[in-house]
Amino acid sequence: MSHNTFGHLFRVTTWGESHGPAIGCVIDGCPPGIPITVPEIQAYLDKRRPGQSRHTTQRREPDAVSILSGTFEDEETGQQITTGTPISLLIENVDQRGKDYSDIKDKFRPGHADFTYHAKYGLRDYRGGGRSSARETAMRVAAGAIARKVVPGLIVRAALVQMGPHHIDRRNWDWDEVDRNPFFSPDHASVQKWAGYLDEIRKAGSSCGAVIEVVAEGAPPGLGAPIYGKLDQDLAGAMMSINAAKGVEIGAGFGAAELTGEENADEIRIGDDGTPNFLSNNAGGILGGISTGQPIVARFAVKPTSSILTPRKTVDKFGNETEISTKGRHDPCVGIRAVPIGEAMMALVLADHYLRHRGQMGSGG
Repeated sequence: MSHNTFGHLFRVTTWGESHGPAIGCVIDGCPPGIPITVPEIQAYLDKRRPGQSRHTTQRREPDAVSILSGTFEDEETGQQITTGTPISLLIENVDQRGKDYSDIKDKFRPGHADFTYHAKYGLRDYRGGGRSSARETAMRVAAGAIARKVVPGLIVRAALVQMGPHHIDRRNWDWDEVDRNPFFSPDHASVQKWAGYLDEIRKAGSSCGAVIEVVAEGAPPGLGAPIYGKLDQDLAGAMMSINAAKGVEIGAGFGAAELTGEENADEIRIGDDGTPNFLSNNAGGILGGISTGQPIVARFAVKPTSSILTPRKTVDKFGNETEISTKGRHDPCVGIRAVPIGEAMMALVLADHYLRHRGQMGSGG
């Protein structure tokens, strides 16, 4: 299996399976001299960690990360800083239950990658999906913690803005609220409604989808390149690489189709500091594939979790028609834990484009 590496100059290669002994990643291309500690990385992993509420999978993984290489203690500050060499990160798996999948090892779960992996490779790791499991995304989050520090002044945040058919009220948007509830919702009024809805979904043995919005502030203008190196092109690909993602939009996205040219155009004036000031941000901070200096806004939709208790018609690898009901510990809404993953993918793309821009233009902006 190839294609396990993401990025051009800031490159991340992940390895490991859902029910293997460990998962890990190697980050290549990180500049030297960047302070980084295990607690900094762990803070982001803790946001993604399973088993933190009744609304996510009850698999108990501490996701404790170790830095194996690529850092050294700075003699002046005593801080661990990057050396410019490959950074290797490791997380041990401690709560695997491969037997949960023994009843379905020969069956293809509808909506899952079981059939396609078997069709391509002639075999598959049925224990939690192997490489197709969202377990792999823990290493993206770990790498994203380092990527955030590559771009000076970069702030990347994400929130859940829709669960199933239920949307937030954007008039109530509060970034501080995101860290105060188990859904990463910026709208306090949505929390109780979502909790009741998800309890019903879980008790029914089913699942639901969600939409996550990711916002990056502090990215300089000039990141990205015309034609085949567009920033929004790479962002869309990054978000679509997340498990269960089925759609991506930048800025106004599909809503732009309903606007007139006058409504969609982000008018520009000169600000008090003498620099251009955009009066709106339908472009999502990107024009012609290049960042404008405004907040970069992307949203992605994730489908309902494929592993559900409700029996579904399927076939097995021997060509027999059958039914399947997936036991084990699964998220009733994978969109909840996709929030920190979306943040990480945004950070990885921006770190990579920052270094590419600096390499071509001699400046980070």
